[in-house]
Amino acid sequence: MAIPEDQLTQWAQIGAQVTSKDTYATIKLALESSGAGYKEMNYKIFLQGSYRNDTNILKESDVDVVIMLESVFYYDIIPLSEPEKAAFSAVHPAAAYTAKAFRAHVMEVLIERFRDDAVPGTKAIAIQPFHNRRKADVLIAVQHKKYRRFTAIGNDEQVTGICFFKSDGTKIVNYPKLHRENLAAKNQQTNEWMKHIIRIFKNARQKMCEQGVLERGQAPSYYLEGLLYNVPVDRFGNTYDDSVVKCINWLLQADRSTFLCANRQYRLLDDTPDVSWNTKDCNAFLSGFVQLWNGW
Repeated sequence: MAIPEDQLTQWAQIGAQVTSKDTYATIKLALESSGAGYKEMNYKIFLQGSYRNDTNILKESDVDVVIMLESVFYYDIIPLSEPEKAAFSAVHPAAAYTAKAFRAHVMEVLIERFRDDAVPGTKAIAIQPFHNRRKADVLIAVQHKKYRRFTAIGNDEQVTGICFFKSDGTKIVNYPKLHRENLAAKNQQTNEWMKHIIRIFKNARQKMCEQGVLERGQAPSYYLEGLLYNVPVDRFGNTYDDSVVKCINWLLQADRSTFLCANRQYRLLDDTPDVSWNTKDCNAFLSGFVQLWNGW
């Protein structure tokens, strides 16, 4: 047996967009408060995750919002030569406004607007659902720049991302813009099949969790997107059945240790904690999918 084409077609469809847009608009309006302690700073507010990448499914609820400070940035200059490091340090004195102050100011705004519905978590601030407002996670971040070359401001080579701090102080650097852009480019290369298959994978994950084949949290959407990003273009197309079978068979036979995250800055598996998946959970997802497919 196999999962029928009509079921795959249903799973491939994008989830609700209106309520997620309204939720984002509500949170964005709150963060743009004229009384915010960061109002004089340069910052950006944007969506990330499934809703921003157009890979959300019907049962998905959380809206991921990022507020990123741009007036200040963290950096990685380890790859630079000693003269380059000296040149960089000479024109980048320590900033007066800190990430800690920014987080405190954002928290003030969220608590003032959402009261008890704003709940600090390990990584983000959860905004609880209310009426038509979906649950949202607000990530408080600072711009991050990884330098490959530096001679002077404007004469450099860098990769720009974000960084944020977990509640235990752990610093995490990631690249949501690169993830989104690379995913969109690969989707175009597959004639827009890839994002449909991502949604099928995510719905299959939901089914596996319901059946106890997979534990919740073992296969985050971000990593499923990264997994399919590594699949060759010629495995997508024709029918959903054909695409899923070709993708799964290729993934089972491939050397997954070579896979990259969609941002292409980290290996997908067993690289840096908090930004890479682990082989055990990836294997559990793939074997669970095969079990789900064959047992349908």
